[in-house]
Amino acid sequence: MTKMLMKCRELIRSEEGATATEYAVMLALIIIVAIGAITFLGKKVNNTFQNIAESLPDPS
Repeated sequence: MTKMLMKCRELIRSEEGATATEYAVMLALIIIVAIGAITFLGKKVNNTFQNIAESLPDPS
């Protein structure tokens, strides 16, 4: 019984879980920044192509 309690205490004090949590938080932040950048750049690129399309002569 005492060995089991010792293992439980050891598991609770282990810092490996904290490391996984930190990586998960960093990954979430990276994903948020990437989505924001893609959205921002996507709008800019779309506007640029629309301006180019409007400036081309009419094909007819």
